[in-house]
Amino acid sequence: MAQISLQAKEESPVQTATRASSRLFFIDHLRAVLLIFVVLHHVAMVYGASAPFYYVEPPFDDPLAFNQLMVFALSNQAWHMGAFFLLAGYFTPRSFDRKGSTAFLKGRLIRLGIPLLVYIFILNPISELGTFLMPSSLTGITGAPTLSLYPELIGLGPLWFVAMLLVFNFVYMAWRWLTRSAAHTENRPPLPLTYLQIALFVLVLAVVSYFWRIVVPLGQSVNVFVDFLNFPSIAYLPQYTTFFVLGIVAYRNDWFRTLPSSMGVVGFVFAGLAAVALFPLAISGQLLSLEITPMMTNAMGNGHWQSAVYVLWDSIFAVGMTLGSITLFRRFFNEQGWLGTFLAQHSYAVYVLHIPIVVYLAYALRLLELPTLLKAGVAAVVIVPVCFIVAYLVRKLPYVARVL
Repeated sequence: MAQISLQAKEESPVQTATRASSRLFFIDHLRAVLLIFVVLHHVAMVYGASAPFYYVEPPFDDPLAFNQLMVFALSNQAWHMGAFFLLAGYFTPRSFDRKGSTAFLKGRLIRLGIPLLVYIFILNPISELGTFLMPSSLTGITGAPTLSLYPELIGLGPLWFVAMLLVFNFVYMAWRWLTRSAAHTENRPPLPLTYLQIALFVLVLAVVSYFWRIVVPLGQSVNVFVDFLNFPSIAYLPQYTTFFVLGIVAYRNDWFRTLPSSMGVVGFVFAGLAAVALFPLAISGQLLSLEITPMMTNAMGNGHWQSAVYVLWDSIFAVGMTLGSITLFRRFFNEQGWLGTFLAQHSYAVYVLHIPIVVYLAYALRLLELPTLLKAGVAAVVIVPVCFIVAYLVRKLPYVARVL
């Protein structure tokens, strides 16, 4: 991978026109599906995925459902946010090249900064009130919320992704400024992605992640500067950073259009093999066993051998699932249709708005007496469409579509 440059290279007028005019509909559709997985991930948190959340529904008296939701959440976490960063990285140089540094910065501050502030100071406090809807026996809270609690309710929530993306964009701008004299000096054809490069990338990512999780184990949140800037999945920072950079490299080499379909198939195969062979060994210490045991804490980091197996699994899984998804969507979902267009247009708004919707709709469904997994499924069927409907209505407000 060291021979692959991140520099902006000179293109022919035909190449430039082709890039500017041809929209990657399959990436729009993939991004919408990834967003739906984000919503489903948080629905799973409500019903027993064993992680702090704004509202959870006790009692957790179904071990099988608990394990299945946990496996879903961990599998989801292993790749879907990394894929988001990859897609964000892919479109960053094109936006910068087209707009220039000033307009690019202004656009990022509007598109990312405004939703970030709205979530931190308005939507997160609204969502945090879900804690007061839970039984006091679970939370220890006996009083009603008061205005004096407001400072404790502000926070990043899932908008940590937006905050991190904003930082990555600033770093990209700084890098382009520092290397501005070297830009447009290359004139070479795009380099193809090879299996050797992929294997080396997976191996390096796994090694770096292993050592990083000695410092920041999986599941540990990190506050940056102030308490409300809380990043809940900072253990995945090596993946998020490298995937964003890889997205830039992918754009410069036109990989999303040119990846062989067979490479996507191989990606899915290796992701499946890693899920069957490595994931059970990492979380349970046993082959082919998905039983959640106290030994699972060994997989979270701290230099344990199970952590080494876990980072190897989620590195293979993340790369394999991403490669497979890109080629799958390019093959079958690269046409413009009303549903795909609607989902793509409203995905970012759903990302920003979905948490309070998940919290209060789950609370509204609390009296529905169903087995845990079935109830989680019903909640998902209700919540996902409502999120898109709310996003549609909010984007109809004046000026909102310019931001969301």
